Parts: sequence; C-alpha cells; structure tokens
Amino acid sequence: MSAHRSTKGRVSRRTVISGIAATTAASVATRAAHAAPGDGGGLGTAEAPVSIRMAANDAFAKLWQTVLVPEFNKKFPHIKVTIDGLPYSEHLTKSLLDLTGQSPAYDIILNDDPWTPQLAQTGALLDLKKDCAAWTDADFDWNDFYPAPLAASEWKGVQYGVPLRSNMLLMFYNRTHYKKAGLPEPTPKLTWAEFMAQAPKLVQDVKGEGKVNAWAVGTYFARDQLTPTIWQAILNSNGGKLLDQNGKPLFNSPAGVASLQTFVDLLKYAPPGAKSYVFNEELTAFRQGQIATMFMWGSVFRGTAIDPASTTLKPDEVGVQVMPVGSAGPGTHRGIWSGEISRKSQFPRASWALLQWMASKEGERFSAANVGSFPARRSTIAGTPDPAWLTPVFATLNQAYEVAGKGEMWRPRLAKSDAVQQVLADEVARATAGELSPADALKNAAARIEKLRL
Repeated sequence: MSAHRSTKGRVSRRTVISGIAATTAASVATRAAHAAPGDGGGLGTAEAPVSIRMAANDAFAKLWQTVLVPEFNKKFPHIKVTIDGLPYSEHLTKSLLDLTGQSPAYDIILNDDPWTPQLAQTGALLDLKKDCAAWTDADFDWNDFYPAPLAASEWKGVQYGVPLRSNMLLMFYNRTHYKKAGLPEPTPKLTWAEFMAQAPKLVQDVKGEGKVNAWAVGTYFARDQLTPTIWQAILNSNGGKLLDQNGKPLFNSPAGVASLQTFVDLLKYAPPGAKSYVFNEELTAFRQGQIATMFMWGSVFRGTAIDPASTTLKPDEVGVQVMPVGSAGPGTHRGIWSGEISRKSQFPRASWALLQWMASKEGERFSAANVGSFPARRSTIAGTPDPAWLTPVFATLNQAYEVAGKGEMWRPRLAKSDAVQQVLADEVARATAGELSPADALKNAAARIEKLRL
C-alpha cells in the first residue's frame, strides 16, 4: 500500500482512467469471445494442468508466490499460479487496461480498498456469490467475515471480491521509549489531546549521548495517496466524514480544519526531515528505534516486532492499538486488498479455488502465521492464534474492524475515488509542507472535488 508517485505517472493514470468509459462497451461486446467453458475451465489434471495469473502489489507478491502458492498447491496440485508484482502507482491503471483489453493477461486482479467501483464499472468482473456459487464450498461461510473488510469489494449490491490482505491503520508504540520518558503506555482510551501533551517528553535522549536521538512520532507526511488517511482517521475519530452520499465534500468544516491542524502539529515532534516521510521512511525510523510511535498499517507488525532480519526491536518492546480517541471515539482507517476475478478468464473455477482457499478459515490462519496477512473472519480472530505473538494483534483488529464499520473509516467509494484521493493528497501535503494553512488546504480540496462532478 505504499509507493512514491511521480507527476508523470499521476498524469498518465488520470488520462487512462478518464478514457476507460469509452472502452467499456467494446469490452462488454467481446466477453463472449473470451467466455470460459461451462465447467469454468476445471481444476486441471496431472495430464492437463491449468495456469492462472494474478496481478498483486509488488510489496508482497513475491512472498505470496514463494510461501502461499506452494501451500495452496498441496490441495490443488494441478493449478499453476503465477503472481506478478505491480508497483502501487501503476496498479490501478494496469488493472483497468487489462480488464478492458482484447487479450487480458490476468485471471485475478488484486485491488486496493477504494478501487472496486472503478473496476466494477468496466463490467469485466465476476459476481462471486452468483457466478461462482456452484464452485463454492459449503463451509466457506460468507457471514463469517467482518462486514467492514468484506464491504471493501462490494459495489451496488454485488460482491466482486474477497478480502485477502486485511489491513487497518493502527498506532504502534515503543515501550522502551515510553518508559524512558516516564510516561504510561498508551491504551485504547488515549485521546489525541493526551497524546499531543505527552509528545514533547518523547523527544529525548534514549542512548545517553547527551543529545536528542529519538522523537515522538512518524507517519506519512509527504505527498502520497495514503497521506490523507492519517488526517481522515483523526477527522473520523471526531465524528467527521469526507463526503455525503451524493459526493459533496463535508470535510471543509471546523472539525476538518482542527483535525488537519492536529496532523500538521505532529511534525513538531517528528525527526528532522520527516516532511518527506511516506511508508518506508517512517517504518525504518520506528524499526531502528528513532521514534516512539508510528501511525501505520497493521500488516507491518510481523516485520517490525518479530523478524530480526528487518527490525532492531524485540517483540516485548512493540505495542499496538487503535489510533487515539477523538470526540466521537477511537480512530482507524480501512485498507483492504481484495481478490477479484476477470470475467474474461478462461479458468474462473481455478481462480475462485485460489481466492476461496486464501480467504478460507484454513487459508487465513496459514497466511497470518507465515506471511503476516491479517484475517477478516470473526472465527479466525476469536480463535487462539498460533503463533502467540498474534494474540494482541487479533485483539486490536477486532476493535479496529468494529470501529471502522461504525464510523465508515475508509477512502471514498466512488467511480472517481482515485481522482478524489489525489486531490486530497495534493492539498493535505501542501498543509504539512507549510505551503498552505489547514483551512486554505481544505478549502482548495473541496473546490477541486466539487469540479469533478462526482
């Protein structure tokens, strides 16, 4: 869910997305030529195996290929799976082009939280509950999923996908830093006001060097499509929303301005150069013990607290919880990667076999333990995690899913959601860079979104 986005790449994406509508009719017209056999292409045999290809994010595609696919093949040995990693900045554009093209390369498209409306409007995705019903295991149990992650791949009453990498924006904290500062560990009741009051004490010397070598906080601050999610989490915790049901901006309000000011004020207690922070920078700073807290996607927990190859921290040093409490309650933000099947796939049954296994109770438990992908099923979260380090993570996820569902804490869900998010990324970054006041940044963002005619 992270990548730097160049201006060149951004313009290209807007151009491609704006032209998708013109190709949708042609895409629909050619479906018949690509229709799969009546048996969905089958599951392959030793003499005639089938091959399917998935487009995934390059941050975890290789890990899935080397760890998840061999486990899947123990149950389905005759389905050859290739997972291609796409850079985040190119993922949506390439997915749209593939779905609407004459010769699609992918059977399965993995898509980020706000993209389902844009992909669904091509008419090139299967309705998993309807089109795959005959191939769905009796114990798959759609009702076992938490509503919030499952809804990420639903659009206008159609379930296009299943959650495969359920992510929530959480607060990570370094227990050693809090103890050194003489502060109590954060709890799910910690408010934003309390956090900001404690932050100066977390800018400290933790190495005995006689100078500051650790800071209070790190998170996304530079221009990135995910930077506004931090501000939005604060806004949502204060009862605010981005848009109304008609797409009209609601964030240009006193609550919106105050929430963005809180976000900008975090920079006072962040390391030098933090204005350039996005995913990798804040993650590295936390793992190297340079910051006491970070607001980050929960999926990094394993590599941050458990894996000595990627972190200097010990498991008992790292705490995790939902983000601080505002006037309306705790904050979080949904970030779900869902698997969806191209209607043009020659092997939809095999594609659904892979997605169904990954999203099954068995697949979720294996993924959580071995690749750090978080589950989206109530039964998995309620169970006894193995390994034990997942216990506090599951407890936090349970709260985060409920909080997100109640407060609708996710990015815009519109056919033009990507354009809206780019506007927010532009203007929020101008506020964190000091180019505009929070009030002026949100005023600009609201005016630009109004012009998009959502």
